[in-house]
Amino acid sequence: MHKLIFYLSYPIIWLFSKLPFRVLYIISDGLYYLLFYIIGYRKAVVLNNLKLSFPEKPEKELKLIRKRFFKHFTDVFIESIKSFSITKEELQKRYHYKNPEVVNEVAKNGKSIILLGSHYANWEWITSTPLVLDIEVFAAYTRLENKYFEKAVKRNRTKFGMTGFKTPEFIKYMMSNIKNKRQGLYILLSDQSPQVEKTYYWKEFLGVKVPIHTGAEMLSKKFDCAVINYSCRKVKRGYYEIDFEAITTTPNEFENYQIMDKYLSITEKLIREEPAYYLWSHKRFKHKDKAPK
Repeated sequence: MHKLIFYLSYPIIWLFSKLPFRVLYIISDGLYYLLFYIIGYRKAVVLNNLKLSFPEKPEKELKLIRKRFFKHFTDVFIESIKSFSITKEELQKRYHYKNPEVVNEVAKNGKSIILLGSHYANWEWITSTPLVLDIEVFAAYTRLENKYFEKAVKRNRTKFGMTGFKTPEFIKYMMSNIKNKRQGLYILLSDQSPQVEKTYYWKEFLGVKVPIHTGAEMLSKKFDCAVINYSCRKVKRGYYEIDFEAITTTPNEFENYQIMDKYLSITEKLIREEPAYYLWSHKRFKHKDKAPK
């Protein structure tokens, strides 16, 4: 059944991805109208997240941010489908890395790197990093139930040189590389909520005390990896700019959680610049009532 579903649907997805951007964005406008006005997909979740994050803003302004979020949200969905057929030249024109030398200078010194980022603007096209970085790039992906779609998604995300592996294998794979002196850059989106029972650290983020993923800091100290942040900003529809910012090349000189604090500070500043481009459709603050006093 999985095979049948794949062979019936994948050609449609591929042909859809071949449409020019101007047509895809017309479709995105229609999808936005359907999600926002007809289905009302997670409108209450988004507004609640915004109210918690920006209590100083009037509800009228928050609802305007919500509308802009959904317009952007459908664009990112369409852009992720476009990834299946987008060319290297087209992607480099639309996803511009302003200062890859920040990463390349660190890589030149032989260190492996953990690249921290968040679900902001367009995080899907970060698969293009191997086109501008002088270091092997690794990223985890979530296992799909349909193995045929999983192969197709993995092939799409690795076509520009990135190496992908399943999320549960991340630490094992990284340890193997370090042991064999294989230098690499490891992409970690670290703004998700971890399981509360496995939480070691709580911190205010956007004014709400939340559990913090500390795996990136733990790995950087264990394997002496440099830590660099990437921030993606939306320039205009379909065009993005990425800034790299070094957090540290000496992680073991930091006290516990200071690296994550710096990452959270950078991420919060980015979100406050333009709130509409953050991924508000998840229950970001679902654990706030469990926070330690």
